[in-house]
Amino acid sequence: MIANSSVYDELMAFQRDTAALKGVAGRLGWDQETMMPAGSAEQRADEHSAMSKIIHARQTDPRITDWLNRAEPTDPVASANLRHIRRAHEKMLKVPERLAAEIASMTSRAQGIWANARKDEDVAGFLPILKTVIALRTEEAQALSEGGDLYDALLDNFEPNTSGAKIAAMFDAMRPGLVALREAVLAADAPAPLAGSFDEDVQLELSRELALAFGYDMECGRIDRAVHPFSSGSGLDVRITTRTSPADPFNCLYSTIHEVGHAAYEQGIDRVHYLTPLGSGVSLGVHESQSRIYENQIGRSRAFTGWLFGRMRDLFGDFGVQDADHFYQVVNRVNDGFIRTEADELQYNLHIMLRFDLERALMSGDLQVDDLEAAWNDRFKADFGYAVDKPSNGMLQDVHWSVGLIGYFPTYSLGNVYAGCLHAAMRKALPDLDSDLARGDTSKATGWLRTHLQQYGGLYEPVETIENAAGMAASEKPLLAYLDNKFRDLYAL
Repeated sequence: MIANSSVYDELMAFQRDTAALKGVAGRLGWDQETMMPAGSAEQRADEHSAMSKIIHARQTDPRITDWLNRAEPTDPVASANLRHIRRAHEKMLKVPERLAAEIASMTSRAQGIWANARKDEDVAGFLPILKTVIALRTEEAQALSEGGDLYDALLDNFEPNTSGAKIAAMFDAMRPGLVALREAVLAADAPAPLAGSFDEDVQLELSRELALAFGYDMECGRIDRAVHPFSSGSGLDVRITTRTSPADPFNCLYSTIHEVGHAAYEQGIDRVHYLTPLGSGVSLGVHESQSRIYENQIGRSRAFTGWLFGRMRDLFGDFGVQDADHFYQVVNRVNDGFIRTEADELQYNLHIMLRFDLERALMSGDLQVDDLEAAWNDRFKADFGYAVDKPSNGMLQDVHWSVGLIGYFPTYSLGNVYAGCLHAAMRKALPDLDSDLARGDTSKATGWLRTHLQQYGGLYEPVETIENAAGMAASEKPLLAYLDNKFRDLYAL
């Protein structure tokens, strides 16, 4: 194992307790989104603050420095654990406990204010707390960056070893092809969207069936409703949420498949790593690759939608779709829309580019919070060709900035890019995959992902994780080729 195993064992025992406490903090967040009474927000903010202080104190404990200095790894697992612990410890030492607690408390409060502002279309009521959150994150970035780029310092919290400049270069490579394909598709005839009403309880029934079909272990998880679908937890407690609308069953079904992708990653990690730094996804970009490949390349494939059409007809009866081919077109319909989470595969990354550029400008000081709504609306009109009609369809639609998740948005597009690489490799390895998907059987696809990526958790760095699994250099080219082939075929271009 290691030369000084007792030192390593002491450090890992301490780390496991810290990970358990972080799990408790995560359950507080899950409860806030799903079960917490509306009147409990202030108390929950205090609870978040208290947990943040406890966890911060443990992550900055001086014994960690001593343990790290004396532990000598001789195997890859120990080396990776120590690498992750050292990275987190050094970061936490740069951030004062006071600031960490204030961020936890203020973002908890801001989340409730954002939810009310979104409901009331009240940007002015949201701006004061947003200014405070951005100021706190700027202070954190200054502490972490040590004179470097502020946005990069926050991006590193979610996607290590990348930078805003690298993300911008990736987007520059993606934008021309996506814009040209979007314009061609929108000029073509499109199928009508679903019409009618779909029982929401039946939607949840089917969403649970889909979760099981994609390998979600309900003995160690659960599905609840929330305003914004999300996944939470790791190891033996991984929970997901979805949402329902009587007019749009796809929102529920594909949100569920998406979140199951995240959950499958956490549940697929080798259990020997649970409550260690390797016991959760290595980065948000890699995490998103799992949710995206489940939702899009598998869940929206012609083969799988053929099976899903049959199940929906069994449960909902005749809902106005002629046959499986027509259903495939409806599922993959490209249409104008304001909401990122409802965007089709073709346009989704354009929504991310907008957010990336705006939050990067906020951190550089080129954009002020007071000007954010106007900047959003101007950019949206330029990119999509129509005007934002109300704040909840504009800058108030996402929860991320209210809770200070600056640097989070580009990981969604990284996930799409990584999923493109993984899908190309999977199709090469499983040439008969469609015959299984046509029966609703995803076991070979999920098995391939578990074998080649999920089981390793945080053992490798993010790009290394993708390249090991896909057998190719990480690149946006497989994603662009997949989108081009799919939508030119769908729209007979």
